[in-house]
This record gives sequence, C-alpha cells and structure tokens, in this order.
Amino acid sequence: MSLLTTLNDDIKTAMKSKDKDTLSVLRMLKAAIQNEQIKTNRDLDGEEELSVLSREMKQRRDSLSEFEKAGRDDLADKVKIEITIVEKYMPKQLSDEEIRQIVQRVIDQTGATSSKEFGKVMAAVMPQLKGKADGNQVNTIVKELLQERE
Repeated sequence: MSLLTTLNDDIKTAMKSKDKDTLSVLRMLKAAIQNEQIKTNRDLDGEEELSVLSREMKQRRDSLSEFEKAGRDDLADKVKIEITIVEKYMPKQLSDEEIRQIVQRVIDQTGATSSKEFGKVMAAVMPQLKGKADGNQVNTIVKELLQERE
C-alpha cells in the first residue's frame, strides 16, 4: 500500500474523530506528495515518498529550533505535535551507535583519512541513511570520526 493511500485512510479517520491537529498535518503531507507527483509528472515510488517525508520532517525540526531560540513556546509546542505525527510515517530512526557503524564502514570503504574528505564520506553515507537518521546527527558523527583519524 502506498503512502498516499495510507494518508487518505488516516485523513478519513482523523475527520471522523474530529482530530484537527492530525488532520491538518496529514493534509499537508498529502499535498506535499501530490505536489511532487505533479512536478515529476508520475506517481512516486517508496523512496521518493520517503524523500518528501524527510524534507517535511527537516522543515519542522528547523522551525522547532528557531521557535525555541526565539522563546516562542506556543509555536514550538504546535510544531512538536506535528513532528510526532510525521514520525508515525517515517521509518524507524537508527540509534547513534548504528549510525556510527555505518559511517565507520563508509569511511573504511572510501579510504577517507581527514576531515578534508568530509564531502566524499557524506555523499556515500547519506543515501544509506536516508529517512533513517537526521542529517545533522550524521554530519556530527562523520566529523567526529574523521577527526579521530587525523
């Protein structure tokens, strides 16, 4: 079953239960996927749907950090609820240790020896972790492991 079908079913459920917060987030996710379909002029596969979800999650996490910096707890609370809803449709997130193992394996495969090769490592590791780990978290771990090699 495609993500779009799941979202449609969940939208119906949210409408019946009058859950306005969930309903608005699900509609935003559905719209984002449909917009991407219009752009590509075809149905999206699972990987492309995951990319759209990842982008939506990143936007919400960025908004959350900005709202917290600005002391806007009212808006931060709303975004936290949205993040919780979007997380239900994302694959299970990897732990720090699992990310470290994957990054270490990629560093060994690419032969990277310094932080100058950061871009090469990130380019190789991100497709493997797409949707399964936050990019900022991966970024930090890659920098840390490359600095240990210097």
